[in-house]
Parts: sequence; structure tokens; C-alpha cells
Amino acid sequence: MIAGEKSGDIHGALLLKNLLRLMPGMEVRGLGGHGMHALCPGVEDWADEAAVIGVVEVLKKYGWFRKRFLSILEQIRQDQPDCLILIDYPGFNLRLAEKVRKCCPHTKIIYFISPQVWAWHRGRIPKMVRMLDLMMCIFPFEAPLFQEAGLKTEFVGHPLVDEIASIRKDDVREASLVGLFPGSRNREIDRHFPVLIEVVRRLSGERPELSFETAASTEALAERMRGMAQKAGMPPELFHITVGGYHELMDRAAVGVVASGTATMEAALHRLPYMLVYKVPLLTYWMARMLIKIRFIGMVNILAQKSVVKELIQFDFTPDQVIEEIERLLVPENRDALLAEMKQASDKLGQGGAAEHAAQAVCRLLKE
Repeated sequence: MIAGEKSGDIHGALLLKNLLRLMPGMEVRGLGGHGMHALCPGVEDWADEAAVIGVVEVLKKYGWFRKRFLSILEQIRQDQPDCLILIDYPGFNLRLAEKVRKCCPHTKIIYFISPQVWAWHRGRIPKMVRMLDLMMCIFPFEAPLFQEAGLKTEFVGHPLVDEIASIRKDDVREASLVGLFPGSRNREIDRHFPVLIEVVRRLSGERPELSFETAASTEALAERMRGMAQKAGMPPELFHITVGGYHELMDRAAVGVVASGTATMEAALHRLPYMLVYKVPLLTYWMARMLIKIRFIGMVNILAQKSVVKELIQFDFTPDQVIEEIERLLVPENRDALLAEMKQASDKLGQGGAAEHAAQAVCRLLKE
């Protein structure tokens, strides 16, 4: 099993837990994160180092990625496993699938959480048909795309549906709390947090009844944000920075500013009215503009096939536009309208049980 970042590790751990229940004698090796390693020590924890976003950032670590690639490929070649499960992380995993298909012809290769080839690079699909034995999709519109190309495909539902349903709390929403979710990586904090500091500075003066809170994923990130706020002259009492608890914050906040990624889908499932924001290095941005073939980057909007959640990307991600959308979403009528459309979109993710459905699909393929 191979996962390459925190979200992949979360989904991989849920899948692994169900696989171990269905096939208790199985032996598992691979790469993942804390969750997968805790369930199976044979899965090495590498996700913190492997979680790199953007063409420029990946190129900077090319030597490190090449070394890890060759190492895991050699391990797979020696093991000749019955099954290889690749979890998201397409830049690494699709190249690995191609090599494994050649050196381990009897290994069943399964992909869990489809690469977003519907957004860019659809030319990869015929190649994936040749490399893979099963695609397990978490979005409903993906399955027909692969099935029509001749790849065995199952829509298993989205793992987040179960995860959020198990922890979501109702009736704790605070009418004047703004939740800020700038991302979980240093580079995301460096690009997004200065804009959010300015938003807090201005809004706290114009709307003194509002409070602002963010939940850092680690103490190191919290210290980074505190240092940035202090350097900008932000009084500590205006901005509450905590470690962990961002799911709880999504339940409590009246409105959210959420960096693009898994957190935006989590916000929708928490029924948090929010706007999507993101900023990347200019070279990465212009390359993405040339490659991406869809109108939206937020999954709620993609599922709805229209603009439901406001997307403030790159040059549009400014204090003025963020403040305007926060104030709009603080109006009850606007909040209610957005919540209704968000629910309609997120309901398309299935009714839960994604990891169990995926584990059953793996077992069926192995029995076949």
C-alpha cells in the first residue's frame, strides 16, 4: 500500500483497518503516514516529507523522490505481492504502477481515490487502463469516465462522509465566530496567513463583535503563525491560534475561510458556510492555468456543476474580497441558501461505508 500525504494516510488507514478485518492473516508493507504505520509497522511513515505540492516544489526534491521511488520499487520486485494498492498521490503512484506492471505481472494493481484526470491530462486514461486492474472512485462522476475506457471501476463513496458524521456536533455554532483555515503546510501558511492577518486587522476594527480563530495542525505551525501575527503588530487577543481541533472549529464557526484541499470538503460536511482560497508560486499558477480544463477547483462546485462556494484564487485572494464574502455569509438568508446548495452537492458523495466498500472490492478482485 502506498500513500503519500496526510489525507491519503487517513483514507489508507480506514481501508487497511477494514482489510485486516476481512483478511486477518494478510501481510502488509508499503509507504504511508502515522495512521497506516500504527495499524501495520510494515508500512513506513514518510507522509510528512512526501507531502509536497506544486511543480516547482517537487523539482526541488527530485533527488529525494527518485531515491525513494527506486527503493520501494526494488522492495516490491523482491516481494512480488498479490496486490498493490495505490492511494491518490498520482505523480508518484502512476509511475510506480507502470514499473510494477512490468516487473510483477501477477500482482493485481488497484488504485484507491482516482487521480483527477477529469480535471487535466485525460490522455493518461488509456495508459491507466493498461496498468491497473481496478479503479476505486470516491466521486460519482468519475466511474463512467473510466468504465467507458475499459477499466474495471467501482464508485465506493467518499471516506470523509463516515469520518465527519462520527465527529460532527450540532447546535454549537457561534454566530460571531470566523474560522480561518490557511492550510497545513509551511508554504501554505506563508502565502495565505498574511492576507488573513490583514482581514482580521480590518474586520476587528469595523466589526468589534466578531471573533477570529484558527487551528494549526502542529505546535510548530501554530508558533509560525503566532510569529507572523506578532511581526505584523497583531494584538494576541484579536486572533486565537490553537493546536488541533479544526473539526471542532468547523462546527463552531459561523463562517469559514478555507484553503483549497480536503478541508473544503470537510467544511461542507460540517455544514460550515465558507469561501475557498488559494495562492501558489506564480510559475506553478500559470502552468496550472494551461493544464487544468475545468471551471472550478472546489469539489462542492464541481459536484454541483456551478458556482456554489466562492473561489478566491491567486490574484482574487485579497483582504477586500475575503472581507466582502465574510460579510455576505454573515447574513442569515445568504447562509441558508449556501447551506442548502452545499448539502445537495455533498449528498452525492454517498451514504457512508466507503472504506468497507473499498475493502470488499479488493477482496473480490483477489478471489477472482
